[in-house]
Amino acid sequence: MTYDIANKIILVTGANRGIGKALVEFFVEQGAAKVYAAVRKVESAAPLVEKYGEKVVPIHIDLADPQSIAAAAQTATDVEVVVNNAGVFQEAGLLDENAIATLDFQMNINVYGLIGMAQSFAPILKANGGGVFVQLNSVVSIKTFLNSATYCASKAAAYSITQALRELLGKQGTIVLSVHPGPIASDMSDAAGMTEIAEPPILVAEGIIAALQAGEFHVFPDSTAKQIGSAYESFAKSIIEVSMVED
Repeated sequence: MTYDIANKIILVTGANRGIGKALVEFFVEQGAAKVYAAVRKVESAAPLVEKYGEKVVPIHIDLADPQSIAAAAQTATDVEVVVNNAGVFQEAGLLDENAIATLDFQMNINVYGLIGMAQSFAPILKANGGGVFVQLNSVVSIKTFLNSATYCASKAAAYSITQALRELLGKQGTIVLSVHPGPIASDMSDAAGMTEIAEPPILVAEGIIAALQAGEFHVFPDSTAKQIGSAYESFAKSIIEVSMVED
């Protein structure tokens, strides 16, 4: 199934910087009718409004606050595409004293926030014809790195949830994408010490559009992601993307 974002109404979480900001800009420039810029602080979306006018509508969403997600869903009842881009990163190894606290913090945003977004917006997407639900995961949802093991675990859990959403929301005609960037220029890549190898965030936006046009579930947008995705492709096609009957 293919999908064209032209003239569609889109919501992007974490829209004020990094990948989220690039997504908002790219979608508007590709002909989206309106983009809800979902942020924790509404004033942080002001530069996007100044640039694009009424095409961008700031809206409050804090993935740590389920009530904010539910309230946003009551406002953005015309949404046809939801991109859950927002997430958090804290570096911690499994034997670090703060490992449990760090994992708890990241699970709350990266996993429970994703579930909250799906629960609140799936009925809206269904009412508006099906649409698209996009989840920003990561290459670390597939491959764990020691210094950020708790972050990797949260992203692996998010990827698992995304797989379930693909089958569940597919029944209502909603396309689900799982996006797996490698190092992308953002505050998060800076915090992870990957500034020098990070690639432009527009690659993520272009990858999402290409996947929607090709009817793909997985998106590996940058060079690091493509390398991992190429090795993973056979397993993904034969296992992850195949419906299996549960006992």
